[in-house]
Amino acid sequence: MAAASVVSALTIAGSDSGGGAGIQADLKTFAAHGVHGLSALAALTAQHTRGVTAVEVPPLAFLRAQVDACFEDFDIGAVKLGMLANAEVIDTVAGLLRQYRPRWLVLDPVMVATSGARLLQSDALQALRTQLLPLASVITPNLPEAELLLGRSIESHAQMREAAGALLDAGAAAVYLKGGHLAVGDEVVDLLADADGVHETRRPRLPLDAHGTGCTLASAIAANLGRGLGLREACVAASDYVHEALKRGYRPGRSEVVVLDHFGAGHATGAG
Repeated sequence: MAAASVVSALTIAGSDSGGGAGIQADLKTFAAHGVHGLSALAALTAQHTRGVTAVEVPPLAFLRAQVDACFEDFDIGAVKLGMLANAEVIDTVAGLLRQYRPRWLVLDPVMVATSGARLLQSDALQALRTQLLPLASVITPNLPEAELLLGRSIESHAQMREAAGALLDAGAAAVYLKGGHLAVGDEVVDLLADADGVHETRRPRLPLDAHGTGCTLASAIAANLGRGLGLREACVAASDYVHEALKRGYRPGRSEVVVLDHFGAGHATGAG
């Protein structure tokens, strides 16, 4: 008897040799959600829990070959974009997305690593704004990334709401703006803004220095969308998953940085 069809999700992003973020985190997240994970490496990083030490960008022809191979053979329910290091990579990915037109596209505009290392070249920022923002079903910036996209500071919950609205005005179909960098109060407030309004998600602030949360949130949203959830439901479920994975996190390296427990979180939340 033939095996049941399984929906796939594709991540186009950078690798993390330390296994806590990037494509490695994306694939763990997809697996924890019962989704078959596909990957196209847009960048290679040498990194660990203490920082990024080197970045290598593969040839564009090889990036195209990876994406073509995935779309030729798999039922791709959603695509997640992560680290795209320069304007040429963004141009290539945008062209592929216009060619294949995935049902859902989640854009995590990765620009700066947790360590502070710049992961997006300056010439790529405008390409991201003009080419990828209009294609995305939802973008998932943290506050520093939203500040770079908008060219303004965000220092309060009121300014978060204004920023989410400005990103919609800039062409985003929906914005999941992550508030973890706003050091106000004992809660982390995230905002989902779309044509239907603004929805807040509140979680207790955890006293942790963590690695890979942004990659994981975007991948969990993509997995949930690919499985058939609506956007708001997919985002809330993804937030539940990340919060649980953080609570169960562990420290595999020599720093104090926590790496998420994907499979513990998947079991606890029933993600898959």
